[in-house]
Amino acid sequence: MSRWSRRQVVQGAGAAGLALLAGCGRPPGQAQPPAKVARIGFLASGSPDDPALYLDAFRQGLAELNLIEGQNVALETRYGEGQLDRIGELARELVRLPVAVLVARGAAPIRAAKEATNTTPIVMAAGGGDPVGTGLVSSLAHPGGNVTGLSDLRTELSAKRLQLLTDIRPGLSRVGFLWTPALPDRAQELADTEVAARTLGVGIHAIEVSTANDLDGAFETALREHLDALLIQTNGLLNTMRPRIAEFALRNRLPTAAQDRQLIVAGGLLYYGPNLPDQLRRAAYYVDRILKGANPADLPIEQPTKFDFVINLQTAQALGLTIPHHVLLQATEVIQ
Repeated sequence: MSRWSRRQVVQGAGAAGLALLAGCGRPPGQAQPPAKVARIGFLASGSPDDPALYLDAFRQGLAELNLIEGQNVALETRYGEGQLDRIGELARELVRLPVAVLVARGAAPIRAAKEATNTTPIVMAAGGGDPVGTGLVSSLAHPGGNVTGLSDLRTELSAKRLQLLTDIRPGLSRVGFLWTPALPDRAQELADTEVAARTLGVGIHAIEVSTANDLDGAFETALREHLDALLIQTNGLLNTMRPRIAEFALRNRLPTAAQDRQLIVAGGLLYYGPNLPDQLRRAAYYVDRILKGANPADLPIEQPTKFDFVINLQTAQALGLTIPHHVLLQATEVIQ
């Protein structure tokens, strides 16, 4: 058996130490280099205290993918507070930071994000409507640009809400449609609702609400036209006026069908639409893919598969309505 000299032992130990240092890339005792933090933008047209934004669901989705706020991701949030004319500047502000991914919640933020950048990846997190029809993407399967994420079947579901209203209150003849026409794809939504209404033998009366000052006039129109019920769009403007809309409808015995679940919590009659927390959680999947190098042009846009049908029985009783059994059976949630 060979024997090493003391000098050979020292030299061998020194070589091993150098090899160890080379392998770990830092001197002994030095802290692990901090992980790179990816900055994610989140743009919405409502206010930060609006539960319908479901920001917690988005954070949960990120955490499930090991994207932890304050550790490896930083969330930059911007809110329009119902002032739709502010959204464009907020989108440009996020792009200038810059953010690695811009998540947009709602039709106006999605459009504003697209107008602000052709390079920063954009993830639609609910409210995408018809992204092909509005020119945001080339197709659902191959978006082809910097926009991907989730669509919400808005135009198709408006017809479903109208059907539910006629089931609950047979004999409806005229239904008001509260909308903000400046928003993308809303004209198509109105047109599709009118087609469905003709099939059901119902007339649609469109009532424009483009600023907060328009709401009183909208109420006056609803009364003057002797409308039987109201369909309510969802957007950052109308969502800030939920209590007023719900109170008016109750006082004047008008059933309401909304795209906004929180309007039903505030006293509206029914909500039918995508499960929004599920969509926000799913938006995190797109963020994760993009941060790992995926091109948004190649990430197919998903349509919702999970839907909520919420009925407010307290409101139904206040309106003197009895919800048919076959309608109640469809409900995923009943507010009593």
